[in-house]
Amino acid sequence: MSEQKVALITGALGGIGTEICRQFLQHGYRVIAGLTKRDAEREQKWLQTEQFDSAQVRFIASSVTDHEASTAAINEALAAEGRIDVLVNNAGITRDAAFKKMSFEQWCEVLDTNLKSMFTITQPIFVKMLEQNSGRIINITSVNGIKGQFGQTNYSAAKAGMIGFTKALALEGARNNVCVNAVAPGYTGTPMVTAMREDVVDSIKKQIPLGRLAEPREIAAAVLFLAGDNGGYITGETISLNGGLHMQ
Repeated sequence: MSEQKVALITGALGGIGTEICRQFLQHGYRVIAGLTKRDAEREQKWLQTEQFDSAQVRFIASSVTDHEASTAAINEALAAEGRIDVLVNNAGITRDAAFKKMSFEQWCEVLDTNLKSMFTITQPIFVKMLEQNSGRIINITSVNGIKGQFGQTNYSAAKAGMIGFTKALALEGARNNVCVNAVAPGYTGTPMVTAMREDVVDSIKKQIPLGRLAEPREIAAAVLFLAGDNGGYITGETISLNGGLHMQ
């Protein structure tokens, strides 16, 4: 069996997910890119656009809210690769609305995708990591899961739940050298954000003490650090990257 390390990243085709994939590939990992069935049509274009080595990337396509399909896809990838050393739970959505106007569908859609999916994606990989006696799980939460945000009761609740999940799972994994941590980005310059009206982006920057958006590479670098040898004594923690927007 190859000793090359393997990282699975959900939400791989997004702005932050793409940069996380890039940095893991640059550091010699094989990457399992998790994406939705809708995204599956973009696989080859994504590889070509980002100039990724297709021989080092495996795709798994299923909805993270479909427990049976996602579990089957992960188990198939585990059987093929033989191991998963790093899991990055990055998939997530927003369905913003003031709570008094929020529909139950908007509430459930965000909780199902951002929080309930943590069980589906993480459990089979966590069990394998316990068997390996090693592993790193990094959950991408949000500054708004720490401080809250108007119009995001669903999103803030889900992202806060991810932090509690991180702490509890860190306790369960510690004796088997499985470290579990979270990264909480603030506003980040992904294509989706930078495509917003310039005045809207400027108003966001004015709220941030450092006066700018995070770059996706900065978020990915924190993930890579937690996954690497120098991150091996950190577990149950949440690293905030928000430019001073919220200080604890």
